[in-house]
Amino acid sequence: MASVSSLPSKHRFLCSICLNVFTDPVTTSCGHNFCKTCINEHWNTNDECKCPKCAKLFNTRPELRINTFISEMVAQFRQSAQQKASSSSSEQQCDKPEVPCDVCTGTKLKALKSCLVCLVSYCETHLEPHLTMSGLKRHQLIDPVENLEDRMCTKHDKPLELFCKTDQTCVCVLCTYSDHKTHEFVPLREEYEVKKAELGKTEAEIQQMIQKRQLKIQEIKQSVDLSKKDADREIAEGVQVFTALKESVERGQTVLTEMIKDQQRAQEIWAEDLIQELEQEISELTKRSTEMEQLSHSEDHLYFLQNMQYSNAAPPAKDWTEFNVHPLSYEGTVVRVVAQLEEILSKEMKKLFETELKRVQQYAVDVTLDPDTAHPELILSADGKQVKHGDVKKNFPDNPERFSTSLCVLGEQSFSSGKLYYEVEVKEKTEWDLGVARESVDRKGLITLSPEDGYWIIWLRNRNEYKALDDPDISLSLQSQPQKVGVFVDYEEGLVSFYDVDAAALIYSFTGCSFTEKLYPYFCPGLNDDGNNSAPLNISRVNHTK
Repeated sequence: MASVSSLPSKHRFLCSICLNVFTDPVTTSCGHNFCKTCINEHWNTNDECKCPKCAKLFNTRPELRINTFISEMVAQFRQSAQQKASSSSSEQQCDKPEVPCDVCTGTKLKALKSCLVCLVSYCETHLEPHLTMSGLKRHQLIDPVENLEDRMCTKHDKPLELFCKTDQTCVCVLCTYSDHKTHEFVPLREEYEVKKAELGKTEAEIQQMIQKRQLKIQEIKQSVDLSKKDADREIAEGVQVFTALKESVERGQTVLTEMIKDQQRAQEIWAEDLIQELEQEISELTKRSTEMEQLSHSEDHLYFLQNMQYSNAAPPAKDWTEFNVHPLSYEGTVVRVVAQLEEILSKEMKKLFETELKRVQQYAVDVTLDPDTAHPELILSADGKQVKHGDVKKNFPDNPERFSTSLCVLGEQSFSSGKLYYEVEVKEKTEWDLGVARESVDRKGLITLSPEDGYWIIWLRNRNEYKALDDPDISLSLQSQPQKVGVFVDYEEGLVSFYDVDAAALIYSFTGCSFTEKLYPYFCPGLNDDGNNSAPLNISRVNHTK
């Protein structure tokens, strides 16, 4: 059996639901421990069967069995705690100062009791009269204490035996007839019991507050650890991507350089061959010119005439008059290489967005539409998952939550911390608005959709005109029309992102947002437009990207 000193600290044996030491501890499949009664009551009062610690969702309710190992550890802990309490109580008794007998002369013996009537402390010998004499038996004896005069009323010189509940102070019997005549009194013992119970309750509350703060420290540490892991992962992925891009750029630069050098080398070889051919012809022509010059100086008529016919004919040579030599053009070479790099970059970006989308989909929440906020002309499905424009204005009560002019509706679920993600099908629609809105937005009359007014929205108009309603508005150029839009919000980060789910592409992100109140999902299906925009916005079930 583990010794007292080797047992873990108390917070390791606390149930995170009731914040007390485990009773019948059970362990879920995700590795977290709870009191059996606590976890069963938690699941009985919630629609989904989730772990209260890590929010892992169980498709079927797990069968829980007592964790015998933790039960034994809890039992050891309880035993050690009792031993510590007993030891502490003994130490406190030993630590009490000795009160001397007020009657003893010379060497004073240790007092056994103090008399609140006589205001004297007595040793065992001098206490005898109070135990045997009938008159003294009625005196109130207590464990020996010093400064008995502090227990006397300074005004009436009587023992403080009562508690004035009106003034919350200790008084004597005579005080009830003078300064406290109309007040409410109880014996000191009665008030002692009440205050002791209150003290015990307060102490329990303080212990609970301590436990909650210890758990909060654990949560903060876990959050920091998770944040560090996320940061390390992002850095590793970023280094990997940028290393690949750097290598691609270096390879592209090498290919470009070698391509141009090869072309230039080929041009130089071709030019050298031409120059060599021309120099050969020049050499032959120079030889013929020399022969003709020599013949022109001859005075021998016969020799001159015999050689004239041979020397007068031009040597065979290529006609270079129509031959043109142009410098090589490298126009477009860099563009072609950069285009190849752009294609590589596009592939890497697609991989990144697929990874990012898969990551944010882990924060998927079940969003339903709130009929109390819907404009009277909107039609909501019975399950709260679809909304469309119905042309006809229904007679709904104009409550403060309802939009009176804008054709929009909010989600029922609000959030003021953490991350969330949901997806909306927008196929076959010519216009729509999607995003989030803060709780305090103006819902009556004309509204302005902007972050300053509490809306973080993107919209579609005229079938293919996409815009982010930022400050200022930003037109979006999308490679394809999204059929399903994913909306992701990181409350603490101040981030609202929109994704084309099928293309695994980022549409737009609002960054650096300052959220200070609850946010709600926002939907606007747009006007029916004579049936051209009759398809509903459909909140779809999130199928995690493979």
